[in-house]
Formats: sequence, structure tokens, C-alpha cells
Amino acid sequence: MQQRGPLEWSFRLACPTPQQIRSASGLRLCADTHPQDLGPLDLLLLPAMWRNPLPQVRRSAWVLPLIRHYAGGGTLICSAGTGSFFLAAAGVLDGRPAITHWRYMQQFARQYPQVELKPRHLLTQCDNIYCAGSVNSVADLMVHIVEQRFGSAISRSVANQFSPEIRQPFSATAFRARPHGAHHDEAILDLQAWLARNHARPGTPESWARQAQMSVRTLNRRFRAATGMTPVVYLNRLRMGVAQELLRHSNLSIGEVAWQAGYADFSYFCRQFRATASMSARAYRNMAKGKLFAPADAVPPSGPAA
Repeated sequence: MQQRGPLEWSFRLACPTPQQIRSASGLRLCADTHPQDLGPLDLLLLPAMWRNPLPQVRRSAWVLPLIRHYAGGGTLICSAGTGSFFLAAAGVLDGRPAITHWRYMQQFARQYPQVELKPRHLLTQCDNIYCAGSVNSVADLMVHIVEQRFGSAISRSVANQFSPEIRQPFSATAFRARPHGAHHDEAILDLQAWLARNHARPGTPESWARQAQMSVRTLNRRFRAATGMTPVVYLNRLRMGVAQELLRHSNLSIGEVAWQAGYADFSYFCRQFRATASMSARAYRNMAKGKLFAPADAVPPSGPAA
């Protein structure tokens, strides 16, 4: 996949032989290029395989050097389900975290012991390599990729329009290996952990600075250097995550959700939530509970005949 403009992508389907590709479901696809002619890529997608993936990996060994080439060049690579077997066979997951389809986890662990399998996660990331273990997590990953490339406004529109359920934020569900250059500021790490525990009643930036034994100005500078955002923005993201979780999984009123998340001003909470999710908290809850996705042609059952 190549990005040609701000909102334009070019998709290519590669195959070493000029023939139709028939999927397990019977769908026939025509490859439009030879793998050697692909050129630079922004994104390489490896789909899941039906049934035992190992025979397919052996039959398609031509893919492995291609994967190594693009992984080494920094191309963003995403595997879906058992597609991670190709990544492992190519050696690009050695010493890295990964996930695969739940049915083949034991086989994956036996076949590729050098890979750090993360069975408790549905998404993993290490540098430019992403793995998704299920259909739902693939959707979460694609929304995350859209956000990274096109911004949060467009990713929210994609999630709201095309996803039949509320997507879990990538940062909340993925195992992410610590990248090179990740921050090691212990004072900021301590404050992040403290804010996560006390998001509802966290005090003020002045109290955080006293707790960290530094000035407010120094705290803001070090926090931004470590996380890319100010402590206030970080706290607001924590609170929005709590609010979304409560809207999905509780029957608390919207006002109580706001209070539990740490917002004493209900109007301010509503404005912040709409700015974050591009919809009201009530609409978010309705969508999360499936009320907006009833079949359009559904009719109530008729009563007994008179």
C-alpha cells in the first residue's frame, strides 16, 4: 500500500505468478503486480490464513525475503490472525512480542520459541511490526492506523460510520514494546502512575509539582519531553478513557459517569467528551450497547391473530 496524497492511497495485490488467487471462501482476486515490482511501500498487510497456517507458509516461501526487506526498511507491517506465522517464519519477530489466532497459539509457541508470544493481549506492537489476534482487534488496529496517518477526526468518523460496535482504543488493549528512546524519567513515571490511581480527585498542577519536588514549569517541561503532552492533557485522556469504559459497561447515569471520571462540572464533561469522541456521551452509550445498529427493516413481532 502506497500513500499518494494526504487522503489518497494506492493498493496493490502481489503474486509471483500471473494467475487468479482463489481464497478459501471462493473469492477470486487478480494480482496486479509481481512482488519484485512493488517498490517502496508505506504499509504491508498480511492476511489471516484458513486452517493450519504452516503448510501455506511453506508453499509461499517467496513472501519471506519480501517481508524481511520491508521490515528492515521501516515499512509499517500488520498481520491479521495467523498472518503472524509469516512474520515469525521470516525471522522479523525474533525477540519481539507477537500474537496470533487463539486456536494456533500452542503451535506458534512450539514452532517459533524465539518469539515472545503474548497470549493475554489481542494486539502487539514493536517498532514498525503490528500483530492482531482476532477480527475485532484487526478493526481496532485499522482505526489506529487511520488515526496515525490521517488524524483523530477522520479515524473517529471511520469508527463511527463503519464499525458495528464501539472500538477499543489501541493504547488500551495493545502490548507495546518499549521503543528506543522511550522515556526513563522516574519522577514522571511515578506521577503518571499516581494520576492513574487518583484520576477522579488528583489535586492541582501545583500539588503535583510539590509531590515531584520541582517547580510547575519544570514539571510541565519534563512531562512534555517524556510523554509528548502536558500533565493536564494526559489527565484528561485518562479521564476520558474511564468515562468511555463506564459508558460501555455500567448503567450509571451520564452525570454519575462524569463524577466517577473526575469531572465536577457536567457541562464541561459533555464538551470534552464530544471533542474527544465526536459524539455525545449518550450517543456513545447507545452505540456501545448496539441500539443504533438494529436492522433497518426490523419490525416488532405481531400479536396473536384476532
